Amino acid sequence: MTEYALTLCDVAGRRVGGISLALLPGEITGVVGPAGAGKTTLLALAAGCVRPAHGDVRVFGLPLHDAAARRLVGYAPDSRMFPPVLTVREILMYYARLHWQPRALHGPRGLVREALELAGLGAVADSQVETLSRADIHRLNLAQAVLGGRRVLLLDEIFSGLDAIARRDLRGRIARLAADGIAVLITSRDPTALERLAARVIVLKDGRVVRAGSLGAVLGERVLEVILDAPPAEPPPGFRVTASGLEAPLAGRTVESALALCHAHRLAVRASRVRLRSLEEVVLETHDAR
Repeated sequence: MTEYALTLCDVAGRRVGGISLALLPGEITGVVGPAGAGKTTLLALAAGCVRPAHGDVRVFGLPLHDAAARRLVGYAPDSRMFPPVLTVREILMYYARLHWQPRALHGPRGLVREALELAGLGAVADSQVETLSRADIHRLNLAQAVLGGRRVLLLDEIFSGLDAIARRDLRGRIARLAADGIAVLITSRDPTALERLAARVIVLKDGRVVRAGSLGAVLGERVLEVILDAPPAEPPPGFRVTASGLEAPLAGRTVESALALCHAHRLAVRASRVRLRSLEEVVLETHDAR
């Protein structure tokens, strides 16, 4: 029988209704959607910070209200929740003393050393929070979430505001944690941040799941882009007007047949290319759908 790291069964709460999902150990699942879709609320429900109106949350088969289940879950909210005058080491020591178990392999100091290494915070371990960069704040969020051998990580907007280099570093650290068997549920308002990380994606709208599946299945549709010398008065059937010309999902038809439709409408095609649809486009389509 498959043992899931995290399961939500018909969970509903404020701004979220009837969501079910299951994460395997080592799986990274991304949660995307327009602002107000319920991404943060979903993570708060999974973390036990918000009590669901109905439904069931379990961690490795244990109900979330069980103390043993809660010890397996690490939650990194999208906020600067740390006192600004404390150092990184002092903050992690506080959490380590909360999480430490008498029979644990490492004492609090050992847990802190491990968290600093996993999150890449060694160079700023003795710096005050108020002096940290945005990237280091996100690393500190990750460090406190993973501290103490957590097996399920709930990461809310952990890539927000990061440049490409910091994003790549953090993405690599999360991928290595997943490779060690930790299940990760991660939200992002920037869907492109998850395209090289999540194996599966859940698209939310108005608190409900509207798309779900492997990233390959969600993004597997090919799109034909057509560059025109001048915008058309009216696009051919199945096409939509873009800044550079037209585009249309191929949806089983060949490139040649789609271009033939453009020529039949007497459009001056300058160039064309085929690409895969992006996760950002999926979110935008979800937002625009009525």
